[in-house]
Amino acid sequence: MVEVQKGLLSLAEELRKVEDLDENVIRIVLLGLDNAGKTTILTKLALEDISNITPTQGFNIKSVQSQGLKLSVWDIGGQRTIRAHWKKYLGNTDLLIYVVDSADRKRFEETGQELAELIEEDSLLGVPLLVFANKQDLLTAAPASDIAAGLNLHTYRDRTWQIQACSALSGEGIQDGMNWICKNIAAKKK
Repeated sequence: MVEVQKGLLSLAEELRKVEDLDENVIRIVLLGLDNAGKTTILTKLALEDISNITPTQGFNIKSVQSQGLKLSVWDIGGQRTIRAHWKKYLGNTDLLIYVVDSADRKRFEETGQELAELIEEDSLLGVPLLVFANKQDLLTAAPASDIAAGLNLHTYRDRTWQIQACSALSGEGIQDGMNWICKNIAAKKK
């Protein structure tokens, strides 16, 4: 497993070098705990079929066009063993998307701790943050406002941030998040 992870990190480094050659690409890192819905959101953004999603064991990279912007979205697995390597993928990130399973209340504290640690990373200083409060289609889902309070988003004063209620399965709220991303990236690029 360690050799596979080292291999994936080497591959990621090579892909990042190729990506850096194109200044017009917006680099987005998509993170969150396992089973939060990251890959489903990315697959939906790429306008692909979401019926056969499996847990991400390393990372997925997809290019997505939105409102004239070319986005390179890095979806990195959220299993505990992979989270230790998240920071290795953060260099040159233009925007962080963090996905929360709104219905998994038992893991709210864990997801909050992971996000707080990410926000402290030097490579993410000032990087805009979009939190997708996913799985809003479930009756047990906490409202986005409760999740924002629980994650202490109001304390993040060094960056713009937004929380967006969504359902990766239905697609509801995903485009609203993309609109926010495009608006903030366009403003940052000026």
